[in-house]
Amino acid sequence: MKASVPAQASPESATTRSHPKRNSPQPGRKRNQWRRRIMHNWELYLFIAPCLLYFFVFHYLPMYGIQIAFKNFLPTKGITGSEWIGFDHFERFFNSYYFWDLLWNTFSISLYELAVGFPLPIILALAFNEVKDGLFKRGVQTVTYAPHFISLVVMAGMIITFLSPSSGILIRMLEGIGIDTPAFLEDPRWFKTVYVVSGVWQSTGWGTIIYLAALAGVDPQLHEAAIVDGASRLRRVLHINLPTIVPTISILLILNVGNMLSVGYEKILLLQNSLNMESSDVIATFVYRTGLVNNQLSFSTAVGLFNSVINAILLVTLNRIAKRTGNSLW
Repeated sequence: MKASVPAQASPESATTRSHPKRNSPQPGRKRNQWRRRIMHNWELYLFIAPCLLYFFVFHYLPMYGIQIAFKNFLPTKGITGSEWIGFDHFERFFNSYYFWDLLWNTFSISLYELAVGFPLPIILALAFNEVKDGLFKRGVQTVTYAPHFISLVVMAGMIITFLSPSSGILIRMLEGIGIDTPAFLEDPRWFKTVYVVSGVWQSTGWGTIIYLAALAGVDPQLHEAAIVDGASRLRRVLHINLPTIVPTISILLILNVGNMLSVGYEKILLLQNSLNMESSDVIATFVYRTGLVNNQLSFSTAVGLFNSVINAILLVTLNRIAKRTGNSLW
């Protein structure tokens, strides 16, 4: 038997193996490619420049001040001159008697709002999509969209007026049909319901716009084929329309969970009083009260940083779970 002689490598392959970096693009070439790409699409980059500038100025530059959460900040000494105290503010917040109450109120309101307010725009969008275009459809859409344009101050004033124990129109209507009305704004047990239901009434119609845009991309031939096969309207909604908007639902669910602890404090402050404080005091209102009212800037920054970190953890966790289905943010 003849001994097998290994084939000699060509000079080019030997050179390639000995110098693998020659095949990788050089940093200078990458910079030139980026420069050419920007110059070729300069109109698009100019179009998004104001948005990027806004986020840089109002969201990223203020991050420099986060360090006061780890300092005993004194305005006279400035951020850099204030004393570094580490995690003292965080320990003070975690060991306080109101920590669990704030956390429970924030989570319960957010979960309540997510459970009630998230599915309703989906259901309403599927219903609108099944209604033929006409005066009735446009009228109902206008009525459901309109509350979104009411400011929070006006909305809070309407809620207080309608639910007033002495002259509230809703109270009078319920009493007229023989229902004993509780003190909706004074009873802590009813505050979360009032907050969530009013928010759903104001935002549900506006939230359907995204889902209606996604439903506009459904291929009509799918419905035609399903009709030929004898599928009912409900089956076509469940097996054609609903799967089409599942990616949109996943993305919006991730964003909503990522803002779980970011309960808007403006509306709560407008509806809050000393009687419902037990269930209405959330992390955002606590940060406002300690920071701006009581001037405890370092402590309020620490609480706000804790809130942001928890939101980021929830966002990343749910995004990893959704990534398995291929409907993640990144």
